[in-house]
Amino acid sequence: MSDSLTATTVHLAGEDGSRVEAYLATPGSDEPRGGVVVIHHLPGYDRATKEMVRRFAELGYDAICPNLYSREAPGADPSDAAALVRAAGGVPDERLVSDVKVAAAYLRALPHANGKVGVIGHCSGGRQAVLAACRLDLDAAVDCYGAFVTGTPPAEHPLNVTNLVPLLPQLRAPLLGLFGAEDKFPSPEQVAELDEILTANDKPHQFFSYDGAGHAFFAVDRPSYNVAAANDGWERIETFYAEHLGA
Repeated sequence: MSDSLTATTVHLAGEDGSRVEAYLATPGSDEPRGGVVVIHHLPGYDRATKEMVRRFAELGYDAICPNLYSREAPGADPSDAAALVRAAGGVPDERLVSDVKVAAAYLRALPHANGKVGVIGHCSGGRQAVLAACRLDLDAAVDCYGAFVTGTPPAEHPLNVTNLVPLLPQLRAPLLGLFGAEDKFPSPEQVAELDEILTANDKPHQFFSYDGAGHAFFAVDRPSYNVAAANDGWERIETFYAEHLGA
């Protein structure tokens, strides 16, 4: 735990030549440490997400959140950018993987990096965290109620996404999953399917489901916020990353 940290905006060189804005927070110590790529939720690169980035720095990690909407809406208000990207069907999977790859490389190049990098995402970001962990060499992944890792999106779903079932046997990192038992996307049945697939393929994972919690139970600025579930979830994340990203 670090009481001193630095937070700032940086820019990453995207593999497509784009200049990708990102929010970086680093602890004020000289100790070797792991890094965390935070994937923001569908509402965008917002204050709540940046608070999570700073929290990881307080826990002793270098943490970065790339603005996935930089290309479509550079400098726009998060809600406006999210509306624009949602109308376009969301962030393409290939671009998401590329942006996480660049962000992870940035963390590994920082002065006190120990070379280990994890990824975390909530809601749409939860699915994207699993996607990244199937495609990239990462050391740990956290899926917070990611919709459509398994299951089929309904016809009215605004994003052009498919489930990740074909990719799950390729998962390259231990996975921590945190879910609400009252959630619909993912439902308990979809979480059970994910557990079955990973178990059948000998992929290390730990899942925790919280009774009385629905979707977005980590979101302190929403009615869905569930104090008990969120507090326990943060403890699980801290323990998981300490095991897999420690010096």
